[in-house]
Amino acid sequence: MNSITQERSIAEQIAGRVAALKPGDLPPTTVEMARRLLLDVTGLAIAARDESYISAVLGAVDAGEAATAFGHKGSFDAFGAALVNGTAAHGEDYDDTFEGGPVHSGAVIVPAVLAACEREGLGGDRLLLGIAIGAELMCRLALAAPKAIHTAGFHPTAVLGTVAAAGGVAAALGLRPVEIVSALGIAGSMASGIIEYLAEGTWTKRMHAGNAAQSGIRAALMARGGFLGPRTVFEGSHGFFKAFAPSRKPDFAPVIENLGSVWLIDQIAFKPFACGTMTQPFIDCAIRLAESGVKADAITDILCEVGEGTVHRLWEPLAVKHAPQTPYAAKFSTPVCMALGFLDGKAGLAQFTEQRLADPAVTALARKIRYVINPDDEYPRNFTGHLRATLSDGSVKEFRQPHMRGGAHEPLPIAELETKFLDNAVYGGWSRATAARFLELSRGLFRAADLAALKEYRQ
Repeated sequence: MNSITQERSIAEQIAGRVAALKPGDLPPTTVEMARRLLLDVTGLAIAARDESYISAVLGAVDAGEAATAFGHKGSFDAFGAALVNGTAAHGEDYDDTFEGGPVHSGAVIVPAVLAACEREGLGGDRLLLGIAIGAELMCRLALAAPKAIHTAGFHPTAVLGTVAAAGGVAAALGLRPVEIVSALGIAGSMASGIIEYLAEGTWTKRMHAGNAAQSGIRAALMARGGFLGPRTVFEGSHGFFKAFAPSRKPDFAPVIENLGSVWLIDQIAFKPFACGTMTQPFIDCAIRLAESGVKADAITDILCEVGEGTVHRLWEPLAVKHAPQTPYAAKFSTPVCMALGFLDGKAGLAQFTEQRLADPAVTALARKIRYVINPDDEYPRNFTGHLRATLSDGSVKEFRQPHMRGGAHEPLPIAELETKFLDNAVYGGWSRATAARFLELSRGLFRAADLAALKEYRQ
């Protein structure tokens, strides 16, 4: 069935299809995408393990249970491990994205399903199924009301992630359709995450993925225990989209149609740069400008055509974006990200440090960058980049990036993604040998009878 029926709620239609899926139903491309999500999340979690915000989170979780927090000794309860792994994986904004949303599914779904499977003693096949279904739900839900969640002041990864994580965990646990409906309904009341972090570059966005992950586990377990959630959680007059996206009537066709037979997660994008999603194509343009032989002191002005929906997060207030107060805030400043890309030829973890951002050359170039809204920009269906640089001799150079590199139009080769994992793991303090062993483990983990091999990586 591909059409939306009137007799059953959206959650009931989702639940029926989710409950019917088995690990063997997943296409090879979807299995590989689930592995890539697991690998990318693990590397990012390790890379951030010594950051101050992770130290703060560790002080709020309980050790001594069954679940793994990557890069940390010992074990944790499932909720604590999901919070730590999700916060770390999303903490540097280097995690995957979905171009139709945008949402960051890996940093929510992988920590949630992994912790739940370790808690319940499940094998790799359940881990695979939960990751695939959770990520798929997150991507599909992001298409129901594009831009409206951000417009309302909420973070889509946070609010959509909570219900998607509940669905993914419910699938991994093998819940019945009626239980999955309640899990989604319960998660709707757990969803949270405002975007006020943009004001001063504070840390709350970092915890959104981890909080959504732990809440998704809780919702699924409560549903399994018999706790009831509203079956009209999505479309109800007091429902999820009414609360989090009131400016737009949701279209549930992209959520329901072909669910279980067409896998949108195959289009998930992996970031080549450690910063905001929509900024990535603009960095590519800046790097190309530098590669053309232009020097920073020869630039008098750079004008960028941008999508209107990106302005309030990545461009305004422009004076603040020209000189962000923290390295984290810099990740959401397109001018600073472009300046780093131009000057360094990259924008990785090493670029977003207080020392690098204090360089007067970075600030001087960033202040030359401004924007104009392009009413024909394809955001959020497609993320594009553009710059028009006016030079001191009066000449002009213009570059366009027609899509996000690393996305569906130009996926990162698996070798590049594996190199990213290895580099991130080593950055976080693992030996290259340990990282290489985990890379090999990831290739067969979904076929493992249990997840006991992960205990070796609690270090």
